[in-house]
Amino acid sequence: MSIIGIVLGVIAIGLFIWLKNDQKMSNALHEGDLEAAKHAFEALQEEFSHYQIDNERKIAELEKNIIIKTKEIDKNLVRLTKELPVIIRKVVGHIEFAKPLDKK
Repeated sequence: MSIIGIVLGVIAIGLFIWLKNDQKMSNALHEGDLEAAKHAFEALQEEFSHYQIDNERKIAELEKNIIIKTKEIDKNLVRLTKELPVIIRKVVGHIEFAKPLDKK
């Protein structure tokens, strides 16, 4: 009976050591996965930061272009507003002094 107890004790100790080594290996694999995920998240964060900076630059450039175009349109509108009375006079002058087509 004591031999069976000793054999079972040795088997239990062997199983304990084997499970402990297996747990160490699993922990090492999980640690590697966590480290890889950490690097991936850091890279993603850096990429997102660059994306935000690029978008802010593009938005600023578009705003600048809109302001420039708006100023150009305003200048054209002012110029047309100043020239409009002259254009109207030319058209009305031709209409007033035109000879009627039908001579009744």
